[in-house]
Amino acid sequence: MDEIEIKPLGHPIAAEIRVPGSKSITNRALLIAAMAPGRSELEGTLFSDDTRYMIGALQQLGFVVEADEARERIVVEGRGGEIPAHSADLFVGGAGTAIRFLAGFLTLGRGRFRLDGNARMRARPIGEMVDALRELGVNAYTELGNQCPPIVVDMSGQGFEGGSCSVDASRSSQFVSGLLLPAPLWRHGLTLKVSGAAGKPFVAMTLKLMAAWGARSRTEGDSIVVPGGQKYLPREFAIEVDASNAGYFAAAALLCGGAVQIRNLAVDSVQGDAAFLELLERMGARLIRHPESVEVQGTGRFAGVDADMSAMPDMVPTLAALAPFATSPTRIRNVGFIRHHESDRLRALATELRRLGADVQELEDGLAIEPSALKPAAVETYDDHRIAMAFAVVGLKLPGVRIRNPGCVAKTYPNFFRDLAALG
Repeated sequence: MDEIEIKPLGHPIAAEIRVPGSKSITNRALLIAAMAPGRSELEGTLFSDDTRYMIGALQQLGFVVEADEARERIVVEGRGGEIPAHSADLFVGGAGTAIRFLAGFLTLGRGRFRLDGNARMRARPIGEMVDALRELGVNAYTELGNQCPPIVVDMSGQGFEGGSCSVDASRSSQFVSGLLLPAPLWRHGLTLKVSGAAGKPFVAMTLKLMAAWGARSRTEGDSIVVPGGQKYLPREFAIEVDASNAGYFAAAALLCGGAVQIRNLAVDSVQGDAAFLELLERMGARLIRHPESVEVQGTGRFAGVDADMSAMPDMVPTLAALAPFATSPTRIRNVGFIRHHESDRLRALATELRRLGADVQELEDGLAIEPSALKPAAVETYDDHRIAMAFAVVGLKLPGVRIRNPGCVAKTYPNFFRDLAALG
C-alpha cells in the first residue's frame, strides 16, 4: 500500500512482544557458516530483504543454504574457505552488510566477481574498503570510478594470502567487519589499522562472533590483529533478537505509558543498540530485567537527553521521534556518518520532524530538538526502514500520523506493523 495510518492507543500499554532475530548477527553468521567446513545450523534467524539477499548471494556462489522461514532456521553447508563458483554477478539491493561483507569474503575465491545494488546503494560509500583491499594486493575497483558500487573483486590467477593494511571507518564500521570476517582463513591473516570511530560496537560484535566460531584475534592500540591459517568451526548457533527493533517497542512504553515486556532480549547482548534501553532509563523509563526478557515501563512523561549516539547510530531515528514529546530539549551528537545510511538520516529526520511541527535544528553531526506541539501529517520515509518504524511510534501518541511507503520495513522487519498493532 502507498501509506498506512497509525491509530493512537489512547491508553497505557500492557503487552508482551518478541521481535525477530538480528539482521546484523544473521548476515555475519551466514557468512561465517559458509567459511566453516561442514554443516552449521542457525536458529532464530531473521528473514528480511537484507538477509534474503545474503542467502541468495551465497547460493549463487555455489553454497548449499536451506532456509526454513516458518521455523526461523537456516542450514548452511560450509566449504572451509573455498568459494565453489569462479565468477558471479551479485545483486544485493539495499543491503549494506551484504555488499561490504561479501567484498571481503570474495578474496577467498578464484575468479572475477561483481557486486551491485539498488539506486541508493549505488550512492553509498565503499571506496574506503576497496582501497584497503587494493593495499592488500587484491585487484578490486569501483566500476564507475566514483568510490561507490558497483564494485569488482577480480581474484583470477591471484594467490592472495592477506597481510597488513589500513582502513578509514569514519563513514562505516562495515568496512572493518568486511575485512575481518575472512581474515582468519588468509594464510598470513590480517593486521588492520583502523581510523575513524563509526559504529565501534558493530566491530566488537564481529570479533565476538568470530570468537564464538573458533577464530582468535587481538587488539593492539588502533590495530586489530587476526592470526592467519585458522579455521572456523561448524556449529549450531542461536541468533539474538534484534536490539534495534526491540527499541521501537521500548520507546512506545516510554511515550505512551504502561509496560512492554520484550522476550528473549539478551542481558549480555553483543549488540551495541541494546544500550538504548539504558538511555531510555536516563529519560525516565523503568527497566526490569528478567532471566529471559526485559520489561520497560513508562508514565508517558519523560525528559530529553544530551547523548553521543555514535555507538548506537541505528537508534538515532527512534530517539529523534521521541524528542518533541520530552519535557526538555534533546541533543543528538557525533552521528554525521548516518548521512550515508539508507537515507541521509539527519536530513530526513529534520525534514519530517518539521513536517509534524517540531522545532528542530539540523547540525553537521546530529540534531537539536525542542519540546514541541505536533500536528498530523503524512511522513515521507525515503525508502528507509528506520525512518518508517521510528515515526510509526509517534503515531501511537499523535493522531493523524500516516507513514508513506510502509513496505520499506521489509528490509529488516517485515512484520513490524503487525507487531505494532499487538500493542493494543
